[in-house]
Amino acid sequence: MEKYTGYILNQLQKLLSIDSPTGYTKNVTDYLMDEYKAMGYLPKQTVKGGVLVDLGGKDAENAVFLEAHVDTLGAIVTEVKANGRLAVSPLGGMNANNAEGENCKIVTRFSGTYEGTCQLCNASIHVNGKYDETSRNFDVMEIVPDEKVFSKADTEALGIMTGDIICFCPRTTITKSGFIKSRFLDDKLSAAILMGYAKYLKDNNLCPERKLYQHFTVYEEVGHGGSASIPEGVTEVLSVDMGCVGDGLSCKEHQVSICVKDSGGPYNYQLVSDLISAAKDAGVDFAVDVYPHYGSDAEAALRAGYDVRHGLIGAGVYASHGYERSHVDGVKNTFLLLKSYLG
Repeated sequence: MEKYTGYILNQLQKLLSIDSPTGYTKNVTDYLMDEYKAMGYLPKQTVKGGVLVDLGGKDAENAVFLEAHVDTLGAIVTEVKANGRLAVSPLGGMNANNAEGENCKIVTRFSGTYEGTCQLCNASIHVNGKYDETSRNFDVMEIVPDEKVFSKADTEALGIMTGDIICFCPRTTITKSGFIKSRFLDDKLSAAILMGYAKYLKDNNLCPERKLYQHFTVYEEVGHGGSASIPEGVTEVLSVDMGCVGDGLSCKEHQVSICVKDSGGPYNYQLVSDLISAAKDAGVDFAVDVYPHYGSDAEAALRAGYDVRHGLIGAGVYASHGYERSHVDGVKNTFLLLKSYLG
């Protein structure tokens, strides 16, 4: 287990270091393609931009489709303002309260990358008498480029324009006590876990009883990541995403969460029951919860018309869509549940 835990954490840090807000994911999918080829697999890039990997297995008519997403939250430039700063619109559920004061990159289409900071407009508290009472939303926020720009013309001369991508700094750290803190653990933590599981199968020359696929999606944060690319013979879609941690839920960061219902409705009763049984059989530390404000790639597959059973699991993650926190034990328990359920 320690071998694969180390591999997963290493891959997590590499994935988090590659900026990939929804709509700007080619760099991270290129990395995944290279890594799976190095493991000995034959990954395919979908037309939509995701990565599809056939892990092998015996029963191709009762296949399992494992999904994680590598698109993250971010923002997109909507206007170069008269003062040279940038108005933005969020990509996915980026919250202005969580973005305030965060370092970021401005990725232009043709002129390279610049650094900047997301700030409240008129951010100096010694100047702005309404600082405390201003409700944070992206209408009152701006990206301040770290360049000597003071007008729209100054900023446009750098090649910055509407449609450029804003990538927020992940600030990744792993503590001595095993806590993993970073933006975008949703869902690069689960992506790294799936990479670890693929490596485990390849290292041990294992052929699962059921055919397995992995799909790394790139539009989950806007709702349609898992709505395509499911091969013939797939009967189950298992989304490996973050497990929710918060008031009213039982999951903690060191556990794996099994979701029974979210905002889209209940997950498949039999699949959830089988996942709980597999967790018990393996002695996995798990929780079963209902997520009040959540949607997954597995649900996107159902809405697209696929006739499959669907489920959702993931390591517990606190402060979702903010500066998130999980734990190494949550990684281990998720990995062990996959081993137990998939055989």
